[in-house]
Amino acid sequence: MPFLKVTPEKLSHSVVRQIEQLILRGILRPGERLPSERDMAEKLGVSRPSLRDAIADLADRGLLSSRAGSGVFVAEVLGSAFSPALIQLFATHEEAVFDYIAFRRDMEGLAAERAARLGSETDLRLIATIFAKMEAAHQKRDPTDEAELDAEFHMAIIEASHNVLMLHMLRSMFDLLRQGVFYNRQVMFRNRMTRDQLLDQHRAMNDAVQARDPVGARAAVEAHLNFVEQAFIDQIRAEKNETIARQRLEHEATR
Repeated sequence: MPFLKVTPEKLSHSVVRQIEQLILRGILRPGERLPSERDMAEKLGVSRPSLRDAIADLADRGLLSSRAGSGVFVAEVLGSAFSPALIQLFATHEEAVFDYIAFRRDMEGLAAERAARLGSETDLRLIATIFAKMEAAHQKRDPTDEAELDAEFHMAIIEASHNVLMLHMLRSMFDLLRQGVFYNRQVMFRNRMTRDQLLDQHRAMNDAVQARDPVGARAAVEAHLNFVEQAFIDQIRAEKNETIARQRLEHEATR
């Protein structure tokens, strides 16, 4: 008969599976520090030796890393999504920027559609909370906070799509954006009129998701990224025009 004897599962295996799921679902994020060993053992209801076994197993598989004197951290598992050589290519070729925006338009449009359909009430509250923070940050002259919340808002929608492959790939893409690999998004937020337009676009995304309107949510994301693409084109044109103007000025000064 095709039956196997059932054996009791080690507690450490249960701990491993729970931490794996938290990483997979994006709840534990790359670089995030885990609670102290004592706190984790208490929360999980296991002994500290069982917890140590689980952490050792996850560390051996590259999901956790220990730092002497600092604790245990979720490994930077997204760092391997793109090689350093490929990142350098992205940073030095304009066409990569347009492909990046097109990829985001397709994937985030789908994520927004899924978030409107599949997001829990808690997901939607989180999205609304981040948007409210964006509105508050919009009142400040310094756009730094608003630019950071922009990324958080997009990631909250992606997380609400409940697709783990989409989540990890797009989080990796946003990490490259934060590093300035594709373009400097802070430039867009320095212009007051552009900031106003960006806020309106994020409001449209939030409204559609909150209304559980999948078609509207996707359309709002696509309109936003079309705007970002045009803003980048305008930025390139302005920089080229400035270079030409400076060359003319230097030429006039030497005549």
